[in-house]
Amino acid sequence: MHSTPRFLQGVFTFEGKGLDQPTPIAPALSYVVPDGVTTQAVYFRGGNAAADLVTVVLTRDGKPMRYFPIGAKGDVHVPLRVVEDLLSGTVIELWLGAPAGVSGSVVVDLGLVEI
Repeated sequence: MHSTPRFLQGVFTFEGKGLDQPTPIAPALSYVVPDGVTTQAVYFRGGNAAADLVTVVLTRDGKPMRYFPIGAKGDVHVPLRVVEDLLSGTVIELWLGAPAGVSGSVVVDLGLVEI
């Protein structure tokens, strides 16, 4: 079986609009599962440079799929081994929720594998 790794990653600045109002972090953190391919999320790693809790939200087709809270000046590593298949045409994005007015930087690394 042939597989291809894909990564959504980088360091991004943000301005919080509310923990209950996550918004896309950056266009670079969007991935569309190619035609004829199934993709699986393998892991999520994230770090938060802000002095407040933030939540990175993994969305599928614009709807929350998984929440990753990252404490103030903290980090998280979550293995996602074969949680579920993402079918062709599925849009995966990373969004961020932070308290209104809080600004800072977040480091994210989402590992995916195309099968």
